[in-house]
Amino acid sequence: FERAGLDVVYPQDMAGLCCGQPFESKGLMDAANLKSAELEQALAQASEGGKWPVVFDTSPCAYRMKKFCADRLQVHDSIEFVHDVLLPRLHITPQPGAVALHPVCSVRKMGTADKLQAIAQRCSAQVATVDAVQCCGFAGERGFMRPELNEHALRQLKEALPAGCKMGYSSSRTCEIGLSEMAEIPYQSILYLVERCSQPAPAQPSPHTP
Repeated sequence: FERAGLDVVYPQDMAGLCCGQPFESKGLMDAANLKSAELEQALAQASEGGKWPVVFDTSPCAYRMKKFCADRLQVHDSIEFVHDVLLPRLHITPQPGAVALHPVCSVRKMGTADKLQAIAQRCSAQVATVDAVQCCGFAGERGFMRPELNEHALRQLKEALPAGCKMGYSSSRTCEIGLSEMAEIPYQSILYLVERCSQPAPAQPSPHTP
């Protein structure tokens, strides 16, 4: 964001804030809405009453808050914001080799899988997706307690990746944990790939410069 010439402001008391998705996944809607409301209040203050866009670095959180307060705050998932706003402001040098890419369920629901693919293709010479794997099976945090869900959902992942693929990228930390374990390669946020491949865009000459 700084390379693209944007200032970043964080809400206060971030360690105690949550979008409420873990509670919604368990059907505890009162608790989920309470946490979402707390987060909205903190984000409203940080964004000066919704003046500035709010960007989430994990897609499930963005999806939850888009449903909860998109009519009051400018809520963006990092994928759409990087694709629409940051990439035009950055100089991208693609890295060699293949990377794996996994659009998590919330990305599919928000309709931004194509933008995730476009970001990866800008940053890497080869992007591999596994059509047979639609959901990682981690189900929020259920994969910690029921690893068999993750094992079954990703049973075809490792063999489907191209030879020499050493990194994978996604946009949900818990999904990345399960993907890393089953693919036996590290999965990280797509933001790490953009960070590795980007530099500030060269300054444009003034139209009045000879």
